[in-house]
Amino acid sequence: MELTKHEHACVRVEKNGKVLVIDPGTFSKGPVLDGADAVLFTHEHFDHVDVDKLKAAPPSLEIYTCEGVAADLTDVPQKVQVVRHGDAFEAAGFHVRAFGEWHAKNHPDVPVVQNVGFLVDDELFYPGDALTVPGVDVPTLLVPTGGPWLKLGDMIGYLREIRPRRAFSTHDGLYNDIGFGLVDNWLKMESEHQSADIRRLKVGESVTLS
Repeated sequence: MELTKHEHACVRVEKNGKVLVIDPGTFSKGPVLDGADAVLFTHEHFDHVDVDKLKAAPPSLEIYTCEGVAADLTDVPQKVQVVRHGDAFEAAGFHVRAFGEWHAKNHPDVPVVQNVGFLVDDELFYPGDALTVPGVDVPTLLVPTGGPWLKLGDMIGYLREIRPRRAFSTHDGLYNDIGFGLVDNWLKMESEHQSADIRRLKVGESVTLS
């Protein structure tokens, strides 16, 4: 299974000629859905969902997401399938389990929206905008490293609670080069602390997950 990092919160996963895309939002540039067989959306915020991308994608594209996102996708040509915490399903040949229900608390005047994380092939966990602990082994974690709802200290605590063998940065599109330097340093220190592969992938960089 090959993982490729795209801008901000979007990743592509490929296996046996099939492509699964997670959270291709408006910050994710380029043809991130080209050749995709299925797409997962964790929650409804625009940096994770881009309706225009879906309208331009083939009707055969499989979409799996929570009820909150599905309510906003009534005009797309694809079939939208709602999943909830505890569900397990097959998406384009990938086995996926859903964990979590709610986005992390953000601005005090902004309602908390639904958020579901996805564990792909019992290997890769993507929590969306939450620090969800799935309660199962997580070999590879996509760890959020930036956002108005997140402190870097909480990110470190999350890594130490999950204790993955590998972790790669996501939700990092709000940083400039100075911010990336800070994130890279913290991830490097945690990598040494846990003796694990914990780092930020550059946009377009791919890794093979065994």
